[in-house]
Amino acid sequence: MAQEFVNSKIQPGKVVVFIKPTCPYCIRTQELLSQLPFKQGCLEFVDITATSDTKKIQDYLGQLTGAKTVPRVFFGKDCIGGCNDLINMHERGELLMRLQQLGALQ
Repeated sequence: MAQEFVNSKIQPGKVVVFIKPTCPYCIRTQELLSQLPFKQGCLEFVDITATSDTKKIQDYLGQLTGAKTVPRVFFGKDCIGGCNDLINMHERGELLMRLQQLGALQ
């Protein structure tokens, strides 16, 4: 169930962020990404606490990415890491370029 759930969300051309709504790192990630001009349907925040499989989802994210922590940020099928990784990418000027390459921005 958890594996199918995660895999169904991760899609080419889309940014997907697995979050817990009370996590400060998840909130910061949402704030940063929400400021960007994404095309309709190209950005999705997935609240893993809205399911009964939260632990199984985190365990699978750990298998898939090497870390169970949230947020887990996916650019298409590639996990770029978490909040600090996203902020570092933004500060280096790479974030917009990567999102444009993905085709996710307007």
